[in-house]
Amino acid sequence: MTNSTIAAGQAWHTPRSMARAGGLHGIGVYVLLAGAFLPIADFFIVNVALPTIATSLQATPAALELVVSVYGVAYAAMLVLGGRLGDRFGRHSLFLVGLSGFILASLACGLAPTIDLLIAARLVQGAMAAMLVPQVLATFQATLEGERKTRAIALYGATSGIAAVVGQLAGGLLVSANLFGTSWRPIFLINIPLGVMVFFASRAVVPANRSPHPAGIDVAGTILFAATLTALLVPLTEGHSLGWPAWTWTMLAAAVLLAVATVTVERAAEARGEMPLLPPSLLKLPSMSRGLAMITLFSVGFGAFMFVFALTVQNGLGANPLESGLAILPMAAMFFIGSVVSPRIIGRFGRGALAAGGLLQALGLVTLIAITVSSWPTVSLIEFAVPLVVIGAGQSMLFSGLFRAVLADVPKHLAGVGSGVLITLQQSGLALGVATLGTLYLTLEPASISHAFGTVIACQFVIVVMLVLCTGLLPRFNKDQVDAQPVEM
Repeated sequence: MTNSTIAAGQAWHTPRSMARAGGLHGIGVYVLLAGAFLPIADFFIVNVALPTIATSLQATPAALELVVSVYGVAYAAMLVLGGRLGDRFGRHSLFLVGLSGFILASLACGLAPTIDLLIAARLVQGAMAAMLVPQVLATFQATLEGERKTRAIALYGATSGIAAVVGQLAGGLLVSANLFGTSWRPIFLINIPLGVMVFFASRAVVPANRSPHPAGIDVAGTILFAATLTALLVPLTEGHSLGWPAWTWTMLAAAVLLAVATVTVERAAEARGEMPLLPPSLLKLPSMSRGLAMITLFSVGFGAFMFVFALTVQNGLGANPLESGLAILPMAAMFFIGSVVSPRIIGRFGRGALAAGGLLQALGLVTLIAITVSSWPTVSLIEFAVPLVVIGAGQSMLFSGLFRAVLADVPKHLAGVGSGVLITLQQSGLALGVATLGTLYLTLEPASISHAFGTVIACQFVIVVMLVLCTGLLPRFNKDQVDAQPVEM
């Protein structure tokens, strides 16, 4: 039974019967999205809990940055490998393995008695997330066609953004609830029941699928890429708090050399007819080369924004974790609404809709800076609501469009590789945003929290303006890439 036949007759098939026949029912789409939601949300859920974790585990500011960024480093470094393993051994099988490991690592995070053990558990949690998440997009690419695939990918982009802001909101709710006196620990322990539900649901409704032509495992490329990310992000995260000792500069220099070595090894592997971890020919596709650069820049600004916003409203305005989480709610609500309507708008206006979304986000950022500068330190969190709504609307349009632009030209048999590369650079951007702009914030914070916040938001404004100027470089959207009509999943 072909995918098109299954799609045409899905109304007469149960999710389980469609999965057995190799198809993916709409319910299966949402189950996979729920699986992807947990690891994405976990990058951000700790932000509002950082002051509480610092008090509970006597953690330094640099250690708190590591709690966030080490997850991102492991996640980014292993994502392409996760996609490759799914292509070879079965995407649903790797989804279940990654989800199981993520649940166990979440348990270890929730029970960690020291900051060092929490950081170690976050490292494992990020690696397991990298086994899970690439299978979602790859399964959509391999089992869906036409409008259903377009819609599923759009929903994935929406899920990625919504998970970020909902994660921060949920973190505030759970920390403030202080369930049974457990303080911040439920932000990780909540993954256990949710993960178990997704595990058993996916076994019932997600089909087994793998690439008919799986690529080999690029051991050298994987090690070099992971080493490059580590050598770059660790000194950027730790350097300021330690006074930039010699080893931080040595690691940064090593990162440059490792990056050159990675490119050289990957080119040589492809020249031999092998499929490297980051295929140069795939990265040369217009949608990939331009879209990936833009999604990385977007993620740098987004990751930094979520990190510094949580610290500013708690350390600067005296908000508790619950108030900090609720403060981001206007952006979350508008991001969700914008993600639902963005396929129709992008379908009608194409790249212009992405540029308009970027301009809208830039307007919200400028307004946020103006409110902070003019009203500090008596600014009310309610005053942030309007600019956050505008920011969320603009982000949803830009983010959804970039996600689909990147994958537009990826061949189906490279679905796992393409998806892994996309999420790798997205996650690398998030971690880089925390390591760079987050460090800039922590450097300026002792002198003036409002100045530190305004400076980082101004940096994000510059990034957004650059993205607006670059939207014209993206390939034009056609009807196969973006459908303007609502699609029943």
